[in-house]
Amino acid sequence: MPRRFAQCLLLYCILIPLSLAAGTPLQPLIDAALPGATLQLPAGHYRGPVVIDKPLTIDGGGQAIIDGGGQGTVVSIETDGARLSNLRITGSGDRHNELDAGIRVTGKFNVVKDNVLDDVLFGIALHQSEHGIIRRNRIRSKRREVAQRGDGIRIWYSSGNKVLQNQVTDARDLIVLDSHDNSLVDNRVEGGRYSLHVVNSQGTRIEGNRFVGNEAGIFTLKTNGLVIRNNLVAEIKDVTGVGIGLKESSSAVIEGNRILNVTIGIALDLSPEDETLPNQVRDNLIAYSTVGIQFLSDRGGNQLSSNRFQNNFIQVAVRNGGGAMKNQWRGNFWSDYAGFDRDGDGTGDTPYELHAYADQLWLDYPSTQFFIASPTFSLLDFLERLAPFTEPRLMVRDSDPVYTTQEGTVAASQKAEPATCALC
Repeated sequence: MPRRFAQCLLLYCILIPLSLAAGTPLQPLIDAALPGATLQLPAGHYRGPVVIDKPLTIDGGGQAIIDGGGQGTVVSIETDGARLSNLRITGSGDRHNELDAGIRVTGKFNVVKDNVLDDVLFGIALHQSEHGIIRRNRIRSKRREVAQRGDGIRIWYSSGNKVLQNQVTDARDLIVLDSHDNSLVDNRVEGGRYSLHVVNSQGTRIEGNRFVGNEAGIFTLKTNGLVIRNNLVAEIKDVTGVGIGLKESSSAVIEGNRILNVTIGIALDLSPEDETLPNQVRDNLIAYSTVGIQFLSDRGGNQLSSNRFQNNFIQVAVRNGGGAMKNQWRGNFWSDYAGFDRDGDGTGDTPYELHAYADQLWLDYPSTQFFIASPTFSLLDFLERLAPFTEPRLMVRDSDPVYTTQEGTVAASQKAEPATCALC
């Protein structure tokens, strides 16, 4: 050990410069460092896996690589107050049952930021971790079919963590399990399966994220108190893909999101589960999708206001019969509204009403979904509207629909500038 390095350890210095040959094992250096020290790794290739079991700062300066050699988790943080930054982390193991990852974090107040993770099965896993920060990391899973990859970021039995400004590409899911009060803000996820899957994780905040080109969008199960705000969910690849889906979840706020070119914009399945805790769906743009919003049943209990339903093939659909009249509809914009605004107050003179005609066929008989937008289906729908054989079912009634002029100027009550989007 160089004399200067030994002196720094004895003096509890903050900065520990290292001079290492390529391929040097990193674990002995971690073991030799005193708690609170900083390991400033010079450029080079370091061998893992490693375990950090004391509060250390390890900084790679953007030039250091930690390679797990295909064995287990590359870096395991098993302490409070560690910091890991500016490293390339690669070469995890390949075992799903062991959750082989680039970085696994257990403990409190740990920080993982500005790292590049590639050729790892799981990216960053927070397990029983509290009040950590995961910021500006770039994560890519191993090259394989999407279902065989690991999760880009996985949060399990953890609380109070902030996952900010990360970029996840070609992983499986982002997932939050059995956790509470975590925030996922300004992240980008592309080329995966679930953009974000939240299960039994109360108080999760999902804000300002960009989820594009995945097989599904944001889907939640048994989760109350969600805030889903100002996200972009677009270009969902799967033919059954949902932009934002809630199952058995109550008291959610779904606000200011842009949901574009998906199969189902928003899906509500037995949500709210507790009818005394309604979900608020407001100020969202849902456009160019097969279905704007779909309910599993006519259960109701949601409050929908100031949304823009723009050029969806079917604006509202209800599975298993019934309508959506038990929900509250007020002040939404409907691109197929056929009324007028003669007094110029920005609200249609007549309510917006949506009836189920032949478009109900694919809901009652899912096998007919293949023919949606076909000439035959369109003809059936036209004939049913022209001369209905039975009384059409009233699906939605919005008593105060927002009216737009032919130039597309939104009424004064709706002139808050929407977020811009290259896909719009």
